[in-house]
Amino acid sequence: MRYFGIYSTIAITTIGFKHMQTFGIFSTNFDHEYLIKHYIYINEKDEDRQDIKITLNEFKTLLKKKNKNVAGTIFLYNPTVCPIGYNNDSLLSKQGFEIDENFHELEMNDFTNLCSKSIRDDYRNKLIEIKYLFNLNRANIEPTPILEELDADLDKYNTNQLTRYDKQMNYQDYLNMSLNGKFVYFGSGHKYDRHHKEIIAYARNIASQAVKLGKEIAYTYDNNYSVDECIDVAYFLAPLAQGKIREKRANAFKNAFRTNPPSIQKLGS
Repeated sequence: MRYFGIYSTIAITTIGFKHMQTFGIFSTNFDHEYLIKHYIYINEKDEDRQDIKITLNEFKTLLKKKNKNVAGTIFLYNPTVCPIGYNNDSLLSKQGFEIDENFHELEMNDFTNLCSKSIRDDYRNKLIEIKYLFNLNRANIEPTPILEELDADLDKYNTNQLTRYDKQMNYQDYLNMSLNGKFVYFGSGHKYDRHHKEIIAYARNIASQAVKLGKEIAYTYDNNYSVDECIDVAYFLAPLAQGKIREKRANAFKNAFRTNPPSIQKLGS
C-alpha cells in the first residue's frame, strides 16, 4: 500500500549549522494543534564571515516587507515542529506552552537542518516561507485512518459541513493562496493510496495554482513520470527519506538550491 506524504525522516546533526533560524505561529482548536505560519531565515554574514542571528523583532520587521524579503516558498506535507525549549513528544499545550498565535522562534528539525546545509549564499538575509498541505502539527499523520479523515474533510471543504480538522487552520485555500517571492519548491511527497482522490486533487490544485500565479516551479522527480507530468499528478519527491535513497534525496535538494530560484532536479542525475 502506498501513502501520500513523507513516510519517514532522517537525523541530521546540527553541529556547525548556525546560519539559519526558523519562526512560526501555532494555533489550536478541539485539541488539535496547527502550525499556521512558518518561515526560515538565512542569516547574513558580517565582515568577519560570522553568521549574524536576528531577534524576533528583527524577523517581524523583515516580514513587514514580504515582497522584498521573502525569496519564495517551500511546500511540504505536514509539520512536526516545536518552539525552542519544547518538544514534539506530546501536545505543546500539555507542556505548558501558551498558544497565543504570535510568532515564536522554533527548534530545528530534520528538514530545517537539511535547509541549513543546503540553502546558503544566494539566499543570505532572506526569508523563505514554509507551507504545508496539512498544517496539523503532529508526527506520522500518514497512517490510513488519518488519511481517511483528511480525505473526507477535503470532500466537505467547499461545503457548509463540519470537518474533523479546522478548515482555516489545517488546509490551504489554494484559490486565494498568497505566495510571496519568485519561486515555489515542492517537496510535499508523492506516495499515496490511490483511493484518496480528494487528497490527490487537493495537491494538484495547489501545484496548478502556483503555476497560474507565475511562480518559478522546482521539485525533484525520478523515472516514474516525466518532468512535465509531475505537476499534473502532484508527484514531488520529498527531500527526506530513509535507506539507500536518503543521501540521493538530500543531495538533490541541495543541488536545487545552488541557484536562486532553485532548479528542477532528477534523482540521481
